[in-house]
Amino acid sequence: RLITRYHHPSRKEMLFYSFFKTLVGKEITVELKNDLSITGTLHSVDQYLNIKLKDVKVQEDEKYPYMMSVKNCFIRGSVVRYVEIPPEEVDIELLQDSARIESRESKKAQ
Repeated sequence: RLITRYHHPSRKEMLFYSFFKTLVGKEITVELKNDLSITGTLHSVDQYLNIKLKDVKVQEDEKYPYMMSVKNCFIRGSVVRYVEIPPEEVDIELLQDSARIESRESKKAQ
């Protein structure tokens, strides 16, 4: 019998999830913990911050030649180090408002 532990996403993770959903269809770069950087069009993201990219390109293709034939990929959220987003795609006011609400909510919970 296989037993797995369910991880309920935190409010902070849900904040990022909501933000990333607004970027679907935009080009982003994802840097993995193994130093591989992949640029592609965000196809989807889930509540665990798993990412699906289309039309991917690797930053250092000579270092990762096996990635040259990859066109689409699924990236597990737990292996992501950074996500680079074009500055023009970031709604600073919306992000600040969401962060303020998150801060208020976490203070109420204490």
